[in-house]
Order: sequence, then structure tokens, then C-alpha cells
Amino acid sequence: MTLDTIRIFLHILAASIWVGGQFVLANVVSGLRRDHRDALPVVARAFARIAWPAFGVTVVTGVWSLLSIDTLDSDAQIALALKIVAVAVSGGAAAAHSVSSSRLVKALGGALGSIAAVIAMLLAVIVSNSA
Repeated sequence: MTLDTIRIFLHILAASIWVGGQFVLANVVSGLRRDHRDALPVVARAFARIAWPAFGVTVVTGVWSLLSIDTLDSDAQIALALKIVAVAVSGGAAAAHSVSSSRLVKALGGALGSIAAVIAMLLAVIVSNSA
């Protein structure tokens, strides 16, 4: 097992927790809103304890990956730049969702954060196919 394998594995694992967890949580929250509203803050805090460290690992391993790339063609460079923007949007929108008390900001932040995370994953596949 090489260091590159470990880096890529950690990146995929952390991104899976970040992205997949958002979709699982969205489904859980919709049920809790109906039947157990008081459980929402507890579930949100529990998710945050794993999601934010996963986001951090994704960013760190992403930077590590950037440092290990020798060359990329121009299409991959564009995809990589867009991926970095999508990751920033995902994190920023999720942070706004987490700290806001506004229902609108929570809804928009959650939706935008999830969509941007999925776009980042797609762009990661494009970059990896070009590398």
C-alpha cells in the first residue's frame, strides 16, 4: 500500500461521509420534523461531529493531492478550478445552514451545500480521468 493509495482512500471516504451524510440527514430530518421536532438539534449536532471533520479531511487530502499532481491538460485544470469553487461553496453554504436561525437560510444553505458537494464529486471524477 502506497501513500498515494492512503491519500486517495481518505479523500474518498471523507467525501462520502460529507456528501452522503447530507442526503441521509435530509431524509431523516423530514421524518423527525413530523414526529420528533425536539430531536432535530440533537441529530444535527451528532451529524456535525462527523461531517465537519470529514469535510476537513477532504480539504486536507485535496490539497495534498494538488501537491502531488505533475501536469494536467487544460480541460482538467478548468475542472479542478471549478471543483475547488464547488467545495468552497459546499462548505460555506453548509456553514451558513448550521449557524443561521432563518428557515430560508437553512433551506437554501442545505440545498446549495448538497448540490455543490455533488458537483464537486463529479468534477473530481473528471479531473481523475484526465490525470
